[in-house]
Amino acid sequence: MATPLPIPRITTPGLFITATDTEVGKTYVAAAIAASLRQSGRRVGVLKPVATGCVKSREGLISEDAELLAAASDTDQPLDLICPNRYLEPLAPSVASRRAGRPVDYAAIARSIALAGIVDVWIVEGAGGVLTPLDEEHTIRDLIAALGLPAVVVATPKLGTINHTLMSVEALRNAGITVAGVVMNRYPTDTPTVAEETAVAEIERLGRVPVLAIVPDEPWTPPDPPPGVLSALGRIDWPRIPSPGIAGRG
Repeated sequence: MATPLPIPRITTPGLFITATDTEVGKTYVAAAIAASLRQSGRRVGVLKPVATGCVKSREGLISEDAELLAAASDTDQPLDLICPNRYLEPLAPSVASRRAGRPVDYAAIARSIALAGIVDVWIVEGAGGVLTPLDEEHTIRDLIAALGLPAVVVATPKLGTINHTLMSVEALRNAGITVAGVVMNRYPTDTPTVAEETAVAEIERLGRVPVLAIVPDEPWTPPDPPPGVLSALGRIDWPRIPSPGIAGRG
């Protein structure tokens, strides 16, 4: 069993946005949730503890995911606090950090939480999927457990999503993490296949987990979420989930 990460639990309401895989749009989902919370008058804290595949600029490495979260939440926090660990190569954090010669700085993550100021709700976004390795010993799952936030699993409706989603939910529950629910992203509302039409019900039935939102596949020009995406995610009272009878074990 991995040693506990030296990161304080977040006691403010919040969610950790994870995914079944990379490139399923979890940053867009996290940003849209943050935007809907901000529009409802809440002060939103955003955190991307580790980012890979960053863009090199004159000022250093820029995480485009973190910049989108910052814009969506309308925060004035600097990039170094929103995303304290940034790596150039688009690899798993364990590999990217090893090749860069810079281990993931967990103290910097703790500092980001401490210096965030007063927030009403946290939106924290992971890197890759639930078991993506952070270092030689820890995974994203260990990070979620350390922060103590319920997890939202972002999935897409493509063939194979039932297996990927159920495995992600099970991996989280096995670590005692509360699973708030699943967000089905990039759903083709006009021309869904049979696999896409039936995936949601199967995930809810077999995983005993709610699909909180079905997000349409709409073109997105950051930073503003398109209307359909914002509508699908904005109708959920995110700070109030998970509620008894909906959450997973945790």
